[in-house]
Amino acid sequence: MTKWIKRKKTKVVKVGDVAVGGDNPISIQSMTNTDTCDVVSTVKQINDLEFAGADIVRVSVPGFEEAKAFKEIKSAVNIPLVADIHFDYKIALEVADSADCLRINPGNIGKEDRIKEVINAAKDNNVPIRVGVNAGSLEKDLQKKYGEPNADALVESALRHVEILDRFDFE
Repeated sequence: MTKWIKRKKTKVVKVGDVAVGGDNPISIQSMTNTDTCDVVSTVKQINDLEFAGADIVRVSVPGFEEAKAFKEIKSAVNIPLVADIHFDYKIALEVADSADCLRINPGNIGKEDRIKEVINAAKDNNVPIRVGVNAGSLEKDLQKKYGEPNADALVESALRHVEILDRFDFE
């Protein structure tokens, strides 16, 4: 007997041509593990992931060299790409016009004025933002409050940053 999981009603977000959320099928996302500056290898891996059934692929964009490569990669593939931004908000600004989604960790991006610039770039390019949190980038006040990274700290961090997006009217 198959048991179905009752799905929570969620907002639909378009990542390229893939509708995520709502009553849409659950999408499969993977991430490359190549050096993003190696355009040929990264494109090959993205195509392999697409052939294996991925709907969306996340690509690490930690610097400006990778941002330049990301744009080349994007023009060579047909699948939606998420630009995984690390520490410098200016990299998000650089790739917002070519990414299908920006993945930011606001704890790494810094002050709210920087997050606001990323939000404005995403709005200007009609690109969704995925808020990512992890134990390695947990804010210092949450590390102090919880003593160590744990699920509660990560949830609080994520909700804090979703609130920032809401405050700046990011849909």
